[in-house]
Amino acid sequence: MEEIDRAIVAALTGDGRLSYTDLAEKVGLSVSAVHQRVRRLEQRGVIKGYAARVSFEALELPLTAFVAIRPFDPSQPDDAPERLAHLPEIDSCYSVAGEDFYLLLVRVASPADLERVLQEIRTSANVTTRTTVVLSTPYEHRPPKVGPDPVDQHRLRGVPAGSAGPQPG
Repeated sequence: MEEIDRAIVAALTGDGRLSYTDLAEKVGLSVSAVHQRVRRLEQRGVIKGYAARVSFEALELPLTAFVAIRPFDPSQPDDAPERLAHLPEIDSCYSVAGEDFYLLLVRVASPADLERVLQEIRTSANVTTRTTVVLSTPYEHRPPKVGPDPVDQHRLRGVPAGSAGPQPG
């Protein structure tokens, strides 16, 4: 991926609602060039979509938990994601390496709701569960590092690290 495309992706992961005009200004291209590049990034699957980040507390889903699952019988079909897809409380399902087969991100309103969902997970997928309740979330949905950091950019231009760049003299 070209450096300018990385800059576009970095800008959009920071703020997916940037206008093409603002995006063009940030990356130093014309509006039409940025529009074409964004469209190509979408077509190539680099940009998969745009979504609103919501407050789960405001949606009355303040309890977040990670639920690790593994089948009672490891020789049974590996179809837990399909068996659990009907549960809207499961936000994400990750296939993982290690002792567990999948890690589920669950969002519910209360401990009683978590207990109910855990029972539904066990019954629906014929699995054992190990649950970790989230106490707080210092950060999430951080944008990925898609280009050189500012220190690297300064070095690329021959400016020493920690320097603000060439100073008027």
